[in-house]
Amino acid sequence: MYDILELNKKLVSELKEIAKTLDVKKIDSFKKQDLIYKILDQQAINGPNKDVAENRPQPRKRIATTKATKQSVTEKKAPSTNSDNEKKPKEKKTPNETETTPGETPPKKTEDLQEKMEISESVKNDKNKTRNSDEETKKNNTTDKKDNNRRYDKKNSDRVYEFEGIITNSGVLEIMPDGYGFLRSADYNYFNSPDDIYVSQSQIKLFGLKTGDTVEGSIRPPKEGEKYFPLIKVQEINGRPPEYVRDRVPFDYLTPLFPETKFNLTGNGKSTLSTRVIDMFSPIGKGQRALIVAQPKTGKTVLLKEIANAIAANHPEVYMIVLLIDERPEEVTDMARSVNAEVISSTFDEPAERHVKVANIVLEKSKRLVECGHDVVILLDSITRLARAYNTVSPASGKVLSGGVDANALHKPKRFFGAARNIENGGSLTIVSTALIDTGSKMDEVIFEEFKGTGNMELQLDRKLSNKRIYPAVDIVASSTRREDLLFSKDYLQKMWILRNYLADMNSIEAMTFLRDRLMQTQTNEEFLISMNDQ
Repeated sequence: MYDILELNKKLVSELKEIAKTLDVKKIDSFKKQDLIYKILDQQAINGPNKDVAENRPQPRKRIATTKATKQSVTEKKAPSTNSDNEKKPKEKKTPNETETTPGETPPKKTEDLQEKMEISESVKNDKNKTRNSDEETKKNNTTDKKDNNRRYDKKNSDRVYEFEGIITNSGVLEIMPDGYGFLRSADYNYFNSPDDIYVSQSQIKLFGLKTGDTVEGSIRPPKEGEKYFPLIKVQEINGRPPEYVRDRVPFDYLTPLFPETKFNLTGNGKSTLSTRVIDMFSPIGKGQRALIVAQPKTGKTVLLKEIANAIAANHPEVYMIVLLIDERPEEVTDMARSVNAEVISSTFDEPAERHVKVANIVLEKSKRLVECGHDVVILLDSITRLARAYNTVSPASGKVLSGGVDANALHKPKRFFGAARNIENGGSLTIVSTALIDTGSKMDEVIFEEFKGTGNMELQLDRKLSNKRIYPAVDIVASSTRREDLLFSKDYLQKMWILRNYLADMNSIEAMTFLRDRLMQTQTNEEFLISMNDQ
């Protein structure tokens, strides 16, 4: 009988030989641990039967010994009476022997009877001994059976509970250079975490998965020797069935168009003075590449928060991501608690490599969602700090621009910002990012100049307004959207042109104070435009 400690020390080849002797089937299909359990199971089944079979021949041996005793007794009858007399004192005397006088030899019949009585007693003793030994062996066998059954029941009870398919989870796929991948959790900002789910290379090839795909499926607990929860069955990819995703067109081959559908930032109880001003003078459409140009302490983060709440309230079909790069931790917490969106952050106390990694995984996730026909909005704060992180990470090319910016460092942040587009007959990717100016850094000026012409919507904030606590601190004259005629109706657009002509002669402080006083008297922008002729 082998125990589990002995079997664990043996090699797989030795275990297979033991399994063959025990008639275990399908030996090659088992792993080492499963093969050990199989051998123990087979021993538990075969062991009691063999022990009983070995113990059964004992009664036959007992019969043979009785015959031998009878023969020895008959042979002992031949010696003389003197020898019998010498042996008699050692034996117990019967009542018949006490009655005989010394010197007289007892009759043969009495001797035979005494010897038969002694033989029968010895046989009875032998029978009792064999019975006791049989009962002990039976008890041992029953205890062995009980122990084996307990072991077998324990093993069966361990194997009854199968957790495959009970738990479903989701994550964003990151494919490793070796071909396999992991589903990263948004709770850890898509970094390595204990919640990672292993995706095999065959699953990635079967479903045509890419980095950034949001995969939902059933998982199972890791077995012995495994570290991660493996993905068993794929249920949804980017909110679509796997059959739909397999034939998708890659993001780079989709046709980009000008934004044609405007985001409604007013109404539904979430409209503020800031969102009403943005909705009138620099509207945001689906697929917009918007740039909020701001000096420090002009309220750009609060403005982003109000835009996010307005879009979430009026457009529930949009998937919104707030990406905070190099921000303060308290602002991250405030944004996560006050905005109904997915907040991904990398604070200023983390290295530039983490900033870059977070931005890349968010961009890839957004592209995969757009490929599947979804509308995605990314609110980025700020693109200047993201460009600084790329400049730190990128290898030196030998060509350095003014301000210490590497010539090749701005390619990837431009690729990030340039991914925003409206797709023909498909989804859209909208990016609203902030850019810092007048920080005293030459690098920030160079980064802003590089991004200045790439956006198709620009919202200028003025420090003079924020110093006077006039919010929103928007420079109305300098803010505009390209091809806003595609977003407004003709009547609305004509009235906006009249209003812009009226405000063009004012400076930013006069224009904002005039507009704020008029907007506070009305509930909606349409009501304000209708009342323009009366004022």
